[in-house]
Amino acid sequence: MTPCTWGNHSLNHPKQRQKLITFVSLSSGARNKTRGADKTVVPTTGRAQRSGNKGAATGRGKFSLKDEMQCTWGARDMGDAVRLSVKCEDPKARVQGGITDMKCEYTAKPQSCRGYGSDPKGFWKQVARAIKRLQGKVCKDERALVKAGMCKRAPREAHFKLDITSSVISAQSGDPETPPPLPTRSTSAGPTACTRRADHRKTAEEYCNSSWASVCSFFFSMLQGEDC
Repeated sequence: MTPCTWGNHSLNHPKQRQKLITFVSLSSGARNKTRGADKTVVPTTGRAQRSGNKGAATGRGKFSLKDEMQCTWGARDMGDAVRLSVKCEDPKARVQGGITDMKCEYTAKPQSCRGYGSDPKGFWKQVARAIKRLQGKVCKDERALVKAGMCKRAPREAHFKLDITSSVISAQSGDPETPPPLPTRSTSAGPTACTRRADHRKTAEEYCNSSWASVCSFFFSMLQGEDC
């Protein structure tokens, strides 16, 4: 049997075998290291895009209307669309009368606007200015769109439109005025007719003697019929 050789050296010697084992191990590790360096991690485009949209849909702010109603708004991501909720209230109207509360929702697909993803901060600043300009049309006019300036050339769906079915407006009449007090009637009443009747009878008795009793009785009955 011919002994194995490595180069010009025999592998039967223990030292030579140890060198060969070490060489094979190093070669195997180098190959594995090279394979790991060649592997490229490709991010999922869909996930990255959805994550970017959620990050952009964080706009919120405050504004006031000319009638002194104080409003707040906030946006949230709904998957393929973004919903913008608006709430307004006027505490004075609860006493003086008028519109006390308003709330509604606007929806859009701003993903079709390039600026929504590239400059979300600027996008929401422009949305805040646009919704404030609506004034009396807030939560009332579904034809009035909320448009960011950077999305002028974007499709119509990129602009926020009022969902009229979500609009709720509450009004209240003012507190009723307290009517003026009615004049009080005097509790002291004048003499009644029947009281006067007693006076007539007394007078008749004073001026009539017994001989005129029948005439005075007839006269008294006439006075009693007129007074009572």
